[in-house]
Amino acid sequence: MVIDGYEDVPLVAAEGLLTLPGFWAAYLLWMCQAEDDDPEPQWFGADAADADAAYEALTDEERWPVLRIPFGDGHSVLVVGRNLADDPGTEYVVSHPEWDRHGHLATIDGHQAGPGLSWRELTHIAGTPDPGAPGVQAPHLRLLLLLPILGDSGLPAAAGAVIVDALVQVGVARDRAPEVADALLHDHPLWEPAEWVLASPSPLSGTARHFPGILHCDGPQSPRCGIRLTQGITREHSDRLARALGTWPTP
Repeated sequence: MVIDGYEDVPLVAAEGLLTLPGFWAAYLLWMCQAEDDDPEPQWFGADAADADAAYEALTDEERWPVLRIPFGDGHSVLVVGRNLADDPGTEYVVSHPEWDRHGHLATIDGHQAGPGLSWRELTHIAGTPDPGAPGVQAPHLRLLLLLPILGDSGLPAAAGAVIVDALVQVGVARDRAPEVADALLHDHPLWEPAEWVLASPSPLSGTARHFPGILHCDGPQSPRCGIRLTQGITREHSDRLARALGTWPTP
């Protein structure tokens, strides 16, 4: 598998990992913060051995997993396991076959950068799969795969119920799901909730001119704070991305 910008690393399409019984524990447990109960793989319906096996697959230095989440108008979010021995992490980028670069959404590692998506964008991408493109199509799986890069101070009251429903569909017990959803949505271990707004007519001080239609983040750690997500692509492509992200209506 070859992706622009990752030509010299051992990338593999990894959607099959989602069928591992310990996948969601390995992928999401690190996010869970709880005052009265230590998070454990059983929260996600898995045992420790299953979670360890999935974690090993996700962090394999010889096979860097890529999870593809195709959405509107040919765009995709790529979740790339950057499995360097001395600098492991996970990169979240948005791509399009007509672009010559990726849009940086977030990085999860020891030098984290995020948040990368608002709730509005997260749910829109999750709910607009592209059946004609390879990758993860089920909305509840897409939602959970992108959840680690959420950071939004304006979560709607229904957000918890949305996450509960997705968790139950991947095997979390119904009576446990509200606690897990609450742990995933609040007190993110890497960044604070951010405010997301559409670009103002004037650019932020010291930044390039912003194209309208795409949300900007006030979180100082975010790649989307004061930087155009579509840096280096045309206004036309930026407008298409704004529609794909759900911040502009489709004509």
